[in-house]
Amino acid sequence: MSEQAEVRILASQNTWIEGMSVDQLKKTAELPGMKLAVGLPDLHPGKGSPIGAAFVAEDWIYPTLVGNDIGCGIGLWRTDLNGRKPKREAWANRLKGLDDAWEGLASTWLADRGVSCSGYEASLGTIGSGNHFAELQTIENIGDAERCRAIGVDADAVYLCVHSGSRGLGEAILREHVESNGTGGLRAESAEAKAYLGRHDHAMAWASANRELIAARLSARLKCEGSRLSDVCHNWVEYRDSSWLHRKGAAPSTSGPVVIPGSRGAFSYLVMPRDPRELSAYSLAHGAGRKWSRSDSRARLENRYTARQLERTELGSHVICEDKALLYEEAPQAYKNITTVIDDLVRLELVDVLAVLRPLVTYKVRR
Repeated sequence: MSEQAEVRILASQNTWIEGMSVDQLKKTAELPGMKLAVGLPDLHPGKGSPIGAAFVAEDWIYPTLVGNDIGCGIGLWRTDLNGRKPKREAWANRLKGLDDAWEGLASTWLADRGVSCSGYEASLGTIGSGNHFAELQTIENIGDAERCRAIGVDADAVYLCVHSGSRGLGEAILREHVESNGTGGLRAESAEAKAYLGRHDHAMAWASANRELIAARLSARLKCEGSRLSDVCHNWVEYRDSSWLHRKGAAPSTSGPVVIPGSRGAFSYLVMPRDPRELSAYSLAHGAGRKWSRSDSRARLENRYTARQLERTELGSHVICEDKALLYEEAPQAYKNITTVIDDLVRLELVDVLAVLRPLVTYKVRR
């Protein structure tokens, strides 16, 4: 058996961590070349390796640790809508046709951003399933007015948060790797690793362009303009400090402000990373993290709530999700308390909270 790397779990006793995710973290730390495995406060079980984790390996690249949604991340746009007088019902009614293929010229959109086509352009500008979403938000409170002004955060504005990735492209890249190499890693100097990294970087750029187009499509429906404030990936691998840093559901602490969303019925947090540190493998939580699996969530909630009840949250926000199964699988109750996750990051001096964001309308899917 390989020597296990150092394992760190950065969570307080107030943050619930499922035992299976800890077991997965320790097991992943045994992979060849692994030096460090970090579980962040949103740590929860994944398929083989946990989500909400960062892994540092020397001379090895592990595509399965990046996963099948390469480049998935979260972008934040400030719109010119009036946050003092939110029109939840009217805005929700305007968000239609967003699951259909974009009618514009995808190749031009990508080329203007220096990205080549992938073969998955029919999905460009669409959110996708699972935990992906687009959400209209307002400022609940400001934690650091000076730094908010510096990055363009206005207390009276409406914000658009977009969580999506590379759609079918990332899935195809991982599937090709598994078919050719199994679930193991690649020697970093190998031709296979270099080929994977080339496709990985393409998927990351494609995913960012996808989030930008999603924001543009929603803004067009809402008849508003938007200005991007942040766009941060949380599924990727990078070369740092002579090693390969894999992030699986972990935001970087090296790329400026980060939005860390709660569930659709909870606040989200705009944070500024403090001095990036090796303690957390230069990484932060990417969300609240699941408390229940999708199947458990449905089993627990279907007899307690109607679908209509789940279309409104305790914070008064509207949820647009016409996939009934997904409505239950992604219910707020299925997620950890985002406040305890943020508190852990603050306690460890990893972030400062710039602002708290309140959900108004969460868009997932419309039939």
